[in-house]
Amino acid sequence: MFQRILVLGGTGFVGRAVCNRLVERGQGNGRILVPTRRLAHGQRLQSLPTVELMALNVHDDAALARAVAGADAVVNLVAILHGSAADFQHVHVALPQRLARACQAQGVRRVVHVSALGVGAGAPSNYLRSKAAGEAALVTAGLDLTILRPSVIFGAEDRFLNLFADLQALAPLLPLAGRGTRFQPVWVEDVATAIVRCLDRDDTVGKTYECAGPEVCTLAELVRLAGLWSGHERPQLTLPMWAGRLQAGLMEMLPGTPPMSRDNLDSMQVPNVASGQLPGLEALGITAAALDAVAPAYLGGVSGLARLDRWRRCAGRD
Repeated sequence: MFQRILVLGGTGFVGRAVCNRLVERGQGNGRILVPTRRLAHGQRLQSLPTVELMALNVHDDAALARAVAGADAVVNLVAILHGSAADFQHVHVALPQRLARACQAQGVRRVVHVSALGVGAGAPSNYLRSKAAGEAALVTAGLDLTILRPSVIFGAEDRFLNLFADLQALAPLLPLAGRGTRFQPVWVEDVATAIVRCLDRDDTVGKTYECAGPEVCTLAELVRLAGLWSGHERPQLTLPMWAGRLQAGLMEMLPGTPPMSRDNLDSMQVPNVASGQLPGLEALGITAAALDAVAPAYLGGVSGLARLDRWRRCAGRD
């Protein structure tokens, strides 16, 4: 069992779940090292025993080398959903390259890297292409590497179902492009458990796992469920992709993190579902939680998959 685990991106949505799982797992006198540029970002982790926050910028070579030197295994969760091509290159490619060099220099071999379903050098979006390049940077480094590719991740603080619930609470009608895009949502706690099990199992080295839930739903269906469970279900207005790109481009001009970007729409050209050609959560002994068993509780509504089935039969599935 690794005693000092460095969790890059540990203050984020998935990272907090991973840190909790690592604490529950127990590591004797071990430590969970979580770097962050601002210690305030890790405030919610400070009460966890064995978690040690480190004030540093992981995009700085010297700082990252110091962090890696204090660990004997690394989990990389750092990712962005929006930004320019240069932003994706910086986060999804340059950081894995830095991490590979730091691990080689410090003699740290074990790395678990979280990527995404649908990645590929010829994928339609900057997000998916950069994720593929980040995987390649770590694979070619010759590390003891395990890669996880999750579908869209849901949980109490997700930016997916909560976003569509919030939008429907504000607007009487929801314009939506890419309604037929298929997703296989996976619970954040199942992803966190998968990461910890990969750390604990030597037989996961050199493998890539697809992390997906038991249900495949279209974007339209997921938006409908988010509205239903939050008590704000609204009619959807189907947008052609050109209009969706115009809408997303306007959203990119909003201050802060945009709810949608043109690159997100490009990613939706690829189904966000498991290929079935790689091992999944079941290979790690995990029975994936159903969306219906988790999401209604944090969105504040009632179970709605039965009603969704009726809607599918009446309206036809996208």
